[in-house]
Amino acid sequence: MNQCEGHRGRMASRPTEPVTILSLRMLSHSGPEPPPQKAAPPCPPSSEPKTFTVEDAVETIGFGRFHIALFLIMGSTGVVEAMEIMLIAVVSPVIRCEWHLENWQVAFVTTMVFFGYMVSSILFGLLADRYGRWKILLLSFLWGAYFSLLTSFAPSYVWFVFLRTMVGCGVSGHAQGLIIKTEFLPTKYRGYMLPLSQVFWLAGSLLIIGLASVVIPTTGWRWLIRIASIPGIILILAFKFIPESARFNVSTGNTQAALRTLQRIASMNRAVLPEGQLLEPVLEKRGRFADLLDAKYLRTTLQIWVIWLGISFAYYGVILASAELLERDLVCGAKSESQDVHSVDSEGIQSPCYCHLFAPSDYRTMIISTLGEIALNPLNILGINFLGRRLSLSITMGCTALFFLLLNICTSSAGLIGFLFMLRALVAANFNTIYIYTAEVYPTTMRALGMGTSGSLCRIGAMVAPFISQVLMSASFLGALCLFSSVCVVCAVSAFTLPIETKGRALQQIK
Repeated sequence: MNQCEGHRGRMASRPTEPVTILSLRMLSHSGPEPPPQKAAPPCPPSSEPKTFTVEDAVETIGFGRFHIALFLIMGSTGVVEAMEIMLIAVVSPVIRCEWHLENWQVAFVTTMVFFGYMVSSILFGLLADRYGRWKILLLSFLWGAYFSLLTSFAPSYVWFVFLRTMVGCGVSGHAQGLIIKTEFLPTKYRGYMLPLSQVFWLAGSLLIIGLASVVIPTTGWRWLIRIASIPGIILILAFKFIPESARFNVSTGNTQAALRTLQRIASMNRAVLPEGQLLEPVLEKRGRFADLLDAKYLRTTLQIWVIWLGISFAYYGVILASAELLERDLVCGAKSESQDVHSVDSEGIQSPCYCHLFAPSDYRTMIISTLGEIALNPLNILGINFLGRRLSLSITMGCTALFFLLLNICTSSAGLIGFLFMLRALVAANFNTIYIYTAEVYPTTMRALGMGTSGSLCRIGAMVAPFISQVLMSASFLGALCLFSSVCVVCAVSAFTLPIETKGRALQQIK
C-alpha cells in the first residue's frame, strides 16, 4: 500500500478529527496562535511511470566524444564519394586519348555515372527506411569498392562506362552517413556540425587531384583508380564503431536496441539518460513514396526537387567546366602548357589525339579552385544558423548565378582562377544547406526516402551538366554560362518560397 492510500485510510477511519482540532484552536485564547499548516497536495488518482523519447535522450545527452567519432567516421564517407565523383574529371583527358573519344563520348561517361546514382538512390532510400541506415551504408560501400576496382581492369570504353555506372549505384548509398549523423546530433549542433562535413568532401577532391598529378604521368590512370579505392575499403572496417540510428530502431519497435545505443552514447559522453522508460510509437507505415506527395509535404517536396536538380547541375557544371577550360583554353585563347599527345594504333601508326593531358599548372589551378569549397564555410554556417536555411540558400544561389555570368569576362589566368574559386565556394555552400534542410524537414518515417529521391532527382541535373560543360560550351561559351545562371535564379526563387523553415526545429518522428 503506497503512502497516499495509507493517508486516505487514516482519514476514512477518523472523519471527525479535523473538526475537533479546529474547535480546540477556536477555544484557546491564552497562547499565541500557531501558524497555519499547509494542506498536503492532493494525491494523484494513479501513479504513471515516467517516459522519454529518443529526441529527449539526444538533447539530454548533448554533444560529446561519441559525436566526434561519429563526425570523423561518417564524415569520411564524403572523402570516398568525392574521390569517386572527381575521378572522372581528372581521368577524362587520358581516356579521351587512349580510346580516341569524341566530346559526347567523354560526357556520356559522367552521365552514366549519375544515371546509376539516380536509379539506385531511390532504391537505397526505400531500403534504408525499412531495414536500417547502417546496413544500406555498408552495402553501398562494399558495392562501390568492388566495382571501382574492376574499373581499373576495363578493356574497352564500353566496359569502362558500364563499370563506372555500377560505381555510381554504390556511391548513391553514401548519403545514409549524413542521415545517421543528423539523427544523432542535438538540435543546436546540427547547423554547425553538418556544414563542417564539407571539409571531408574537400579533402577527397584535393586527394584525387593530387594523386592524379603524380600517378597518371608515371603509372597511368588504372593505378590511380586502384589507389583511390583504398580509403573506401579502410572505412568499411571503421563502420563497426557506429551503431544503427536509435530513431530508426524505435520506429520499427526495436526499443531495446535503441535504448542500448543511447546508453552507450551517454556512457561515452559521460552523461545520463532522462529518467523513466524509453517509449515511442511503432511506425508501421515507413518508406512510402506516397507520403512525400502527401498534402502536408507536396509543395515542399516539389520545390526541394527543383532545388536539388539545379544545385547539382551547377555544381558538376562548374567542376567539368573547370577541366574543359584548362584542357581546351576556351577563355581568351590563352596558350596552355598542356601537352599534345599522340597515340599508336593497332597497326603501329601514330595518330594525333584530339585532347591535351593536364600539365602541372593545370593541376595547381584545379587544386586552388577546389579549395574554394571551404572558403565560404564560416559564412555559410553563420547564415544557416542566423538567417535560416531558406534565406541563406536563396542568397548563395543568387550569387552563384552572378558568378556564372562573370566567368564570361575575358581575364587573365589569375582572374579565371579567382572566378572558379568563388564559384566552387558558392556551389559547395548550396549543397551544404540543401543537405541539412532535406534531412531536417522530413520525419523519421520518410527521411531516408526523402533524401534518396532528392538525391536521385538531382542526378538529372548532373547527367545534363556534362553535355553543357563538355559539348555546348565548345560551341557557345556564353550560351552555356547563361543556361547555368538561369537555372540558379530559378533555384534561388524556389528556396526563398519554401513553406517550412527548419532552423531550430526538432527532428520530427512521424508526419
